[in-house]
Amino acid sequence: MPERTETSSPSPVDALERIIETEDTDHTPLADTLDRFVNIVGKTVMWANVALILAIILQVGLRYLFNQNLPKLDEIQWHFYGLTTMIGLSYAMVKDSHVRVDVIHAHLRDNAKRIIEIVGILALLVPFLFLMIDQGYDYFAESYRVNERSDSPIGLPARWAFKFIIPLSFVLLAIAAAARLIHDLHALVTGRGEQKGWGLGIILVLFLGTAVLTAGVGTLVETTEEKLVVAMFMTFIGLLFTGFPVAWVLAGVGMAYGGVAFLFDNGLMAWTGLEETLTGLDYLTLGAVVNRIYATMSNAVLVALPMFIFMGLMLDESGVAQRLMDSMQRVFGTVRGGLAITVTAIGIILAASTGIIGASVVLLGVLSLPAMVRQGYSKPLATGTIAASGTLGILIPPSIMLVIMADQMALSVGDLFMGAFFPGLIIGGLYLVFIILLGLVRPDAAPVPDGARRPDWAAIRDMCVAVLPPVALILAVLGSIFAGITTPTEASGVGALGATLLALAYRRLSWRKLVNVCMTTFTTTAYIFAIFLGATAFSYVLRELGGDALIEELIGATGLGPEGTIFFILFIVFLLGFVLDWIEITLIVLPLMRPIVNAIGLDVPGFDVLDEPTLVWFVILVAVTLQTSFLTPPVGFALFYLKGVCPPEVKLTDIYKGVIPFVLLQLVGLAIVFSFPEVATWLPSVAFK
Repeated sequence: MPERTETSSPSPVDALERIIETEDTDHTPLADTLDRFVNIVGKTVMWANVALILAIILQVGLRYLFNQNLPKLDEIQWHFYGLTTMIGLSYAMVKDSHVRVDVIHAHLRDNAKRIIEIVGILALLVPFLFLMIDQGYDYFAESYRVNERSDSPIGLPARWAFKFIIPLSFVLLAIAAAARLIHDLHALVTGRGEQKGWGLGIILVLFLGTAVLTAGVGTLVETTEEKLVVAMFMTFIGLLFTGFPVAWVLAGVGMAYGGVAFLFDNGLMAWTGLEETLTGLDYLTLGAVVNRIYATMSNAVLVALPMFIFMGLMLDESGVAQRLMDSMQRVFGTVRGGLAITVTAIGIILAASTGIIGASVVLLGVLSLPAMVRQGYSKPLATGTIAASGTLGILIPPSIMLVIMADQMALSVGDLFMGAFFPGLIIGGLYLVFIILLGLVRPDAAPVPDGARRPDWAAIRDMCVAVLPPVALILAVLGSIFAGITTPTEASGVGALGATLLALAYRRLSWRKLVNVCMTTFTTTAYIFAIFLGATAFSYVLRELGGDALIEELIGATGLGPEGTIFFILFIVFLLGFVLDWIEITLIVLPLMRPIVNAIGLDVPGFDVLDEPTLVWFVILVAVTLQTSFLTPPVGFALFYLKGVCPPEVKLTDIYKGVIPFVLLQLVGLAIVFSFPEVATWLPSVAFK
């Protein structure tokens, strides 16, 4: 990370890229050639996101200007989405842009990291790649044999061409993985890299502890399938802490336990003393994962995912936040804690116009943290305010988490967007009240800067002018959804175009910035989609082993009653947030809870309009709970995003201390939504009256 100066700050997109990407410095001709090939393919395909924006705008324009609705345009959109996400897997591998748990991994010697990556690729990723290439090719070949086309008579022909993306993308991923292997093996042989730090002994201790814990928990269940479910979860948690990418840990563990179940089914594990199973898992049944992958890459709801990411990144590049920071600081300059209030207010505005936590935290950190340190703010207060305000975007719509939750729970994205609106504002309001009260109780923690002047009408006017563009964008996106003018997917495309026009209007859009935004959108969407793929394989095997039934039985056995059951589930989600990212919890745990919530018979007010008010309320509760996962160590990503842009005098311990009160405030907000379900269900019901 280059040094920052008082007059120049790094672009939030560039800063985010430096944090989530690790540049490989070990070069070999073959690996470099493979990397270049994948890079060329990736940098070509990433422009499909721009084509996707144009396709969405064309669709909206045709419908409202000419009363035309073309199914082909719908299909083109998810073709672009499927193309970018699947091809993006290999590009993310080359760039090492994957979610990983760095608590132990960050302290390992370079050679230990390389050994983990080599073993992880060979043991976890390669079996998954083999299955996907083999079964994916058969899936495409059958489609080609019957000359499959669109389900709509006026849709696109040659559906098989779209399905060919599946084996092709995994071949590219295999090429990228081979390049990583060659890099790692070459570096091991030549002994390059930093060799200070922990060795593999810590990983062996981790595995031993996981095995002992698995054996202990396994005694609490009876059947072989239940013991395999316990072992599967514990293996996943243990392997997470090696630092191998979460997506491929999920996929590899799913494949491994699918194989173990096959051995138990066929009486080949009698030496364990456990009974045989009847899971029906084998190579061909695991191939059903391919069909699930196709369903994910052709999901019209998820098309909004890269669009909201693009919108958030482009908005950060537009300079809106800088203008807001300058104007609001003039207005709140004489208020004790005024800069922290400004950061929180900007965090709320950014949250309602972008759901990209990494970019928001980095942006707020770059813009405000040096100034807060100079003004004598308590470092825990400064860092806690920035980290917490930056995470509001995961809850306040448009939120990529809510898009994924809607898909997983078969709910309306619009219902969840509206349901989360008031809870998000309540939590943001709690932050503001806390900062104001802390400034009164501890004046030294949030001092008034020397030379601060009372705001005049010019300062208030400048603030209103600075607030107007993002508010207009929010109204264009959320207002069109709430009013039923556009679908969330269409609104995401409108928002992406609006953020681009805003950057143009402020003269902040250059070719380099457009390339950076497209590239970061490409890699961010890819690593999220990679976790989708891994979770698909993991959850498929988990369900075949009876994991959903086991979890339902365990939660039902608590005998806590309807409200107690919901509280117990939220408590489990809160604890899981310490070790898992929100994506894994959303994709694996959340769908398992749907039948449980439906069965408990809670009477949540839907105002005779909402079809499933209890599920909407429950999902919003989970979303509020998962916001804490960004701030709770050891896997709180907001903490590491912020640390990446902190001045040297700000330590990680300052950040940990700073987020504690904000996590407690989030829990207060959760208690409000839990106690008053109308907070989450009233707005969705009003929108459809």
